[in-house]
Amino acid sequence: MKKLIALLAALLLALSCVGGALAEDDITLDVIICQYGPNTQEWFLGKGMNGTNFVEKFEAENPGVKLNLEVVSWNDVYTVVSTRISNNNAPDILNIDVFADYAAEGLLEPVSDYCPEELYGDFFPQFIAQSVLDDTVWAVPDLASARALYYNVDLLTEAGVEKVPETWAELEDACQAIVDFYGGDVYPWGVDMTTDEGQAAFAYYVWGNNGGFVDEEDNWTVNSDANVEAVNYAIGLVNKGYTNPNPATQTRYDLQDMFAAGKLAMLIAPNQLPTIIANSGNEINFATADIPHNEGASSGSVGVMDRVMAFKDTTLNEEETAKRNEAIGKFLTFFYKPENYVGWVSMEDFLPAVNSAVAALVEANPAFEAWLNVLANAKFYPTAKPEWNSVKQGVINVEQNALTGGDVKTLLDELQATLTK
Repeated sequence: MKKLIALLAALLLALSCVGGALAEDDITLDVIICQYGPNTQEWFLGKGMNGTNFVEKFEAENPGVKLNLEVVSWNDVYTVVSTRISNNNAPDILNIDVFADYAAEGLLEPVSDYCPEELYGDFFPQFIAQSVLDDTVWAVPDLASARALYYNVDLLTEAGVEKVPETWAELEDACQAIVDFYGGDVYPWGVDMTTDEGQAAFAYYVWGNNGGFVDEEDNWTVNSDANVEAVNYAIGLVNKGYTNPNPATQTRYDLQDMFAAGKLAMLIAPNQLPTIIANSGNEINFATADIPHNEGASSGSVGVMDRVMAFKDTTLNEEETAKRNEAIGKFLTFFYKPENYVGWVSMEDFLPAVNSAVAALVEANPAFEAWLNVLANAKFYPTAKPEWNSVKQGVINVEQNALTGGDVKTLLDELQATLTK
């Protein structure tokens, strides 16, 4: 018995040494990915990659690097990340839309420390430019989307609208024609001023009036005369009965469902809308156009881009940090490989962030090419400014207060005052 116990002990010791060697050689990366849609979980952790998943395929092709990957909903991700940072347990890799606060607090690794040069050169330069702070790139683009005007061709034609509205005046004329013809059966224009998309609504109107969030020197100018006029115009559309009845609570998803059901004549929406319409089981005759703008201004799409970033790990020494950064580089290289990335982007109906994916996406869906042109002229939120989160919520509060009778100029002046202290 003693010999058996000794033999078992020796065996366990040998196994523990082997396990220790493997654990010492392997690197485990904690990764948080945002939930983009019903396919995200399946693609990363289920069987959505032709019978396998991202984690399994990555680990098979990158021995020595393990992924502890979690898919988190957009509703929860900010709280999850903040809690982990507070507990000194930040993820190694994070997919999210914001970055400036993390960079300003010294929590992120510069992209140059972990992103291979060949991959870095594949990103669209205008996307990379959105993640620069203090002349340093702190994140790489994950994917993008752009917005355009969608309109129901049949509804406009039946109401006698002969020309798709290009200006604000033409938009009001079209809305009145739809109200006159359909009464309350069809809403002419979709507006989302909820916490989901209120900042986008602000952007549509102020950019369409030669306004914006910042001036040419990158200073906050949320209370400019152009912005005041633009928000008053948007609130006026609501007050005149030209929109969905509850812009403060009806999100873009509600609007998209209304449009797919033929209950909404026009809305501003991303390039995923055709798939949403197809999945709804409804058949409507729709087309796209530029977003209407005020006379004397120009139309411009809102570009929305999410990011991938790496957090610092201050518990590691220089050699360990270099090894970890190399592993992060392998993760990025694998993710953006066309045979992986094209499937991911097309599955969720987004636009690519790397040149190498364009040809394959256009071949699979020729409609992508038109959206790439839209995206090339899109404007982006000033997310590189650390105050962006406060401004984002601030403009939504302005809109919602204005919907209940608040004075737009006073509200925007109050917001601007918080940014110039």
